[in-house]
Amino acid sequence: MSTLDKAAIAQLAEHLENCQLNAQDTPKITDQHPGMDWDDAYDVQDAVLARKTARGARVVGYKAGLTSFAKMKQMGVSEPVFGFLVDEFAVSEGAVIKVSELIHPKVEPEICFVTKTALKGPGCHVGAVLAACDFVLAGIEVIDSRYRDFKFDAKSVIADNTSAARFVVGSRIADAQDLDLRTLGVVLEKNGVPVAFGAGAAVVGNPAAAVAMLVNHLAARGQELPAGSLVLSGGITEAVAVQAGDAVTLKVQNLGSVGLRFV
Repeated sequence: MSTLDKAAIAQLAEHLENCQLNAQDTPKITDQHPGMDWDDAYDVQDAVLARKTARGARVVGYKAGLTSFAKMKQMGVSEPVFGFLVDEFAVSEGAVIKVSELIHPKVEPEICFVTKTALKGPGCHVGAVLAACDFVLAGIEVIDSRYRDFKFDAKSVIADNTSAARFVVGSRIADAQDLDLRTLGVVLEKNGVPVAFGAGAAVVGNPAAAVAMLVNHLAARGQELPAGSLVLSGGITEAVAVQAGDAVTLKVQNLGSVGLRFV
């Protein structure tokens, strides 16, 4: 049940998208709208997406955030939060990203899924995700919260499209059913130095479970996950801050490596 009217939702969407496009920060939106609920937060996110698609952006997939149990507890949520990915966020392997276009970027290592058949909820589970998955690959998400000093709550994060900014995926693919996604090891390097380590189980016990949760979330909003969707299943380690001059490389067991540079 939404508490914000359509005008308020449209105004917040315009404000947050302008912050993203102009690399300007803002206090968290729940300061002005303390009564906003979870539906309001996703309605604002949908309105941001509508602004982008009206200008010709194409949805390429979705992403999960707050996928560690510790982070969920910290943010007061019982399941991950979800956002959309559009083509304007995609960069190619080894790309150079201008820090001036972002506010305070951080990078997260991800296991990414590409679907070959549509997935529908409710009741989607890991087995259905694995059966519908065409392949998995390594990815780096560049997150960039629009909120000043990274001070936010979960509803503000959802409205801000879960801090989505850029992403890159690797060029080596594998069949998800051939891998134990829970034990898949990852190493994130910054300027040649390993700075974060983890395994797939850090994402709600299994990255495929985050995809199932996304599908069930979409079902609750009357949507499904289309065939050919890319899903970033959630950060496996803590997000690592980056600045101009940094080079980041992710190495994932069985999935090769992928990198980005920041200038």
